[in-house]
Amino acid sequence: QEDLDFRKERSRMLLSRRNQLLLEFSFWNEPRPRQGPNIYELRSYKLKPGTMIEWGNNWARAIKYRQENQEAVGGFFSQIGELYVVHHLWAYRDLQSREETRNAAWRKRGWDENVYYTVPLIRTMESRIMIPLKISPLQ
Repeated sequence: QEDLDFRKERSRMLLSRRNQLLLEFSFWNEPRPRQGPNIYELRSYKLKPGTMIEWGNNWARAIKYRQENQEAVGGFFSQIGELYVVHHLWAYRDLQSREETRNAAWRKRGWDENVYYTVPLIRTMESRIMIPLKISPLQ
């Protein structure tokens, strides 16, 4: 009964809801517990329909440019819900570390080429900075 009461009360506050079933890219790291403190960046891309294979092929090559600091946490794509949506999850010590790591990728030969081929596949993109709760295995 307590659970039903909670759901009823929650539904009064809920204005909208979106669900997605995601699969992880096979070439990306599997998310594993991390020692912190870290911040996380969730980058979400809505791709043009029909471009997921091309996106995956480019990122299978591009991910090597972003592995030095173990910042790549996970890469996922939608299977149910809004389709042609990709999420990349990155870990950084802080915002300064994020900036340094991202700038370092641009200095690596080949990174710009991968970006060049993937940008035209994107319809919209979004970046969110997240701080893990104390109970999260991703600290």
